[in-house]
Amino acid sequence: MNIGIIIGRIGGVDGVALETLKWIEVLKRMGHNVFVISGEFENWTEVDFHHYHYPVLSFFSPEAEWGQRKAFFEPDDSPESLLEHVEKISDLISKKLVKWVSKNKIDCLLSENASALPCHLSMGIGIRKLVEKTGIPTVTHDHDFFWERGDRYISVHDAINKFVIDNFPLILPDVRHAVINTFGVETYQGSFNIKAILVPNVMDFSKPFGVPNGTNKYFLHDLGVSKKEIALLQVTRIVRRKGIETAIMLLDKLNDKKIKLVVTGNHKDDENKTYYNELVDMVHDLNLTNQVISIADDVLSHIDLSDVYAHGRACTYFSTYEGFGNAFVEGVLAKKPIFVNNYKPVYMQDIGSKGFKTVMLENSQLTDEKVSKMAEIIYDPDLAREIGEFNFELGKKHFSYDVLEEKLTELFSF
Repeated sequence: MNIGIIIGRIGGVDGVALETLKWIEVLKRMGHNVFVISGEFENWTEVDFHHYHYPVLSFFSPEAEWGQRKAFFEPDDSPESLLEHVEKISDLISKKLVKWVSKNKIDCLLSENASALPCHLSMGIGIRKLVEKTGIPTVTHDHDFFWERGDRYISVHDAINKFVIDNFPLILPDVRHAVINTFGVETYQGSFNIKAILVPNVMDFSKPFGVPNGTNKYFLHDLGVSKKEIALLQVTRIVRRKGIETAIMLLDKLNDKKIKLVVTGNHKDDENKTYYNELVDMVHDLNLTNQVISIADDVLSHIDLSDVYAHGRACTYFSTYEGFGNAFVEGVLAKKPIFVNNYKPVYMQDIGSKGFKTVMLENSQLTDEKVSKMAEIIYDPDLAREIGEFNFELGKKHFSYDVLEEKLTELFSF
């Protein structure tokens, strides 16, 4: 089949983009042709004639940002101008998508979170109009929903709230829904009486990842981490729900200048850099400036994440909320012990219950007992290696490309 993927941005390090690339790889392995239309292609070298750059779909396009501002942040006295804007831009998007589908002889669509989370109102409605007009078979890959984001997607206008409720997620006959956790399955069943298919985040366990080699031999050295020092890895974006402050507090409690925290992600998605600045202040106040290393620019430009994982002792992953937890599976693949918070609503239900060996916090509380267990792993490379090997075998069983292929075969059996 010719499968058309609609996505706001691809090629970056956010979970939606990362999982989409894996779906593309497995769909191609299954014999499908894949076409992508995206608002942004971030650091993705695989762009070819199959892929189309349509800037209006970007979350940072003027159309998207104006819609978000008027819906949720700086609303006008009346919602009419916003609704007219969404109608106009969604018509524009829908017409472009119809032409794209026709030109590439697309057999079925895959909407990547654009039909679940209202972070681009016009894009979501444009996809709805496309599906309604053409009747094309459609799968929505729904990573998260507006009701999971507190008041982020709540407007002062009832008309806007009703508009969001009516359109996100996309509920139409014969549209299939893939979700990334059990909570999503339960939500679809309970709220819409619809069966959704659980597709966990996965990694390719057949390829080496996070393995020391000649390419990454001097990676930590180049960051200023000596052979006598130990690197903990925070391989996430800098957004509040990632709980990076807990990792910084761990450094403070360990009270060992030889331990460094390497933070890989950028703060592009941190509104006004508020959280980032809080972390900077925290590092300064705790006198940890020489122990916290940010390498976002390097990672985003020319450093493979596999190289980042290669020489770290363990991963910190103290998120408070995740749709699934891509970085957790990465750490498992890299055979690194993981220090994790029991993040909602997923960790224990969909991951921790599988039997992974971790040091797990409750409600981000760094008790003396938990810090002691982490220290034992940090200072014992043999124990760290043993835990990493155990988790790798478990991860291969539950979160591999073979698992993904089984799920995609079910989803795309139109």
